[in-house]
Amino acid sequence: MHTLLYLTDLYYQAKGRKYYEEDLFITSQLKEHFNVLIGHPQQAIALSEHTDLIVFRNTGPVSAYQEYFDRFMGIAQEKNLRTFNSFDGKADMRGKQYLLDLYELSYPVIPTVEHFGGISKFPVSDQYVVKLRNGADSIGMEILTHKELFLNNPQDKLIQPFIDFQYEISFYYLNNSFQYALHAPIKEKRWELVEYESTKEDLSFAEQFIQWNNMKRGIMRVDACRQKDGSLLLVELEDLNPFLSLGLLNATKRKLFMEEFISALKKMEAEIEG
Repeated sequence: MHTLLYLTDLYYQAKGRKYYEEDLFITSQLKEHFNVLIGHPQQAIALSEHTDLIVFRNTGPVSAYQEYFDRFMGIAQEKNLRTFNSFDGKADMRGKQYLLDLYELSYPVIPTVEHFGGISKFPVSDQYVVKLRNGADSIGMEILTHKELFLNNPQDKLIQPFIDFQYEISFYYLNNSFQYALHAPIKEKRWELVEYESTKEDLSFAEQFIQWNNMKRGIMRVDACRQKDGSLLLVELEDLNPFLSLGLLNATKRKLFMEEFISALKKMEAEIEG
């Protein structure tokens, strides 16, 4: 068996989610196929010397250790480490710049600008959402009125109109292949999710972002909001360490996902032997 380094922060406190439960389940499945070594993300550089594959999972926001993470990414690319996800994504893996880029390219994304003057590009809103460029889990997010936004004049942050949507949906992909979808029927309770049956139109929406990102391998989560007119807008494209909410899936879907996950890792393992 090859050795797999599973990077996670078992003690990270996430609202509405228990990282350690998901990680313990996944590693319990992986141990049947690999020698599993569990490590903290800030042990990644040292432990990578002793492993064949690296799985980057529920590690929490890397902004808490950005310098170390950047160094790890550099070493991974320099030494051609076999990481899952691969570190070639263009979305949350690199911060929130992609929201600005996609909006400028006219993708169906929540309107996003980087300075007060830019809000003239979209309809006037009663409230605006201000986010950190490298934020996650709503860290540093503010909701401001137009006057407050003008007075604060936030710099080097993202500004979006506050959208009164119906609900949020998350589409989960593994190696660019759709796996399942979950949605939050009560929009104020983002992580109280239930299974969702996607339409062809839904998947067409999600897959344009999967194709745009063009990541070599890994798990991606496309987070979207359903507007009052029924259309979807991208909220976030998580391409580094998306929480999977596996505990909310029925047993059949959960088993199928793990089979796909293990198969993807086995393909990486075959590259070592070949």
